[in-house]
Amino acid sequence: MDMPLLAVRKLKTYFYTSKGAVKAVDGVSFDINNDEVFCLVGETGCGKTVTSLAIMRLIPYPGKIIDGSILYKGKDLLKLHEREMRYIRGKEIAMVFQNPMNSLDPVYTIGYQIAEAPITHFNLSFREGWKKAVELIGKVKMPDPKLRAKTFPHELSGGMRQRSMLAMMISCEPSLLIADEPTTGVDVTIQAQLMNLLKDIKGKRKMSIMLITHNFGLVAETGDRVAVMYCGKIIEIGSVREIFKEPMHPYTQGLMGCLPIGIKRKKQLSSIPGMVPNLINLPQGCRFQTRCKYNIEKCKLQEPVLAKMGRGHLVACHLYEG
Repeated sequence: MDMPLLAVRKLKTYFYTSKGAVKAVDGVSFDINNDEVFCLVGETGCGKTVTSLAIMRLIPYPGKIIDGSILYKGKDLLKLHEREMRYIRGKEIAMVFQNPMNSLDPVYTIGYQIAEAPITHFNLSFREGWKKAVELIGKVKMPDPKLRAKTFPHELSGGMRQRSMLAMMISCEPSLLIADEPTTGVDVTIQAQLMNLLKDIKGKRKMSIMLITHNFGLVAETGDRVAVMYCGKIIEIGSVREIFKEPMHPYTQGLMGCLPIGIKRKKQLSSIPGMVPNLINLPQGCRFQTRCKYNIEKCKLQEPVLAKMGRGHLVACHLYEG
């Protein structure tokens, strides 16, 4: 079997506050293969974005990566010097952030910001970098690329800012693109255009995509494999087809029960009872046990681990042990 492009192993990222350690990512493991769309899904606050920031080694204070490894093409990113990591960012692994208005510098034009990475990584002149920026603006299907290159972020719509971010991230032709909620804040028409654009770029450049979302519609339409995250843990991994056809973890089943369309229904939409536990004071045993209707005694005492249920399908639940 080919070595995965990215292999995350037992990753732990905590935020140390005056009230205690927030276990945002607590022992997460997964692989991203070459030329695939890997989706990471879950409720807001479950650790999806922190996982992506850990991969980029951009965890803000007071957060800290305290354990684990992140192997990119066999090289552990956590052991690299910051100078080496700067080479990886943008050129090898790029990230489209959730809020483009906060990611784009308001005092520089879009063209200048897109040109910056290829100028840095490929030693281009400013003229060559600007030419490439205009070309990339056209590739992400923004009208009148020469004019758009001279505009500032506040002069663009939300969809155009997302396209600008995408142009910036693909400017060095990375092997892995991390897209954190790339369709947040735009209407459904623009959502479809952005996702079609991502698929088109992936097909032409043969790159892998890590798609972070809570939108199962995007997962069904674009994903190859999906990992479901809850309270800093991955509780189920499988192909998109397997997860949609036969979700095994009670939390995944609950998420599927909340979907308004796309599945046959004999009753009204369901909901997941209770609240997400405090990440500082997590319950003993399974983190979902306080909200799970299948709760058994073992769930309160022992934390389940991911176990293989079939080819590539893993689930962390005591119900399936043995």
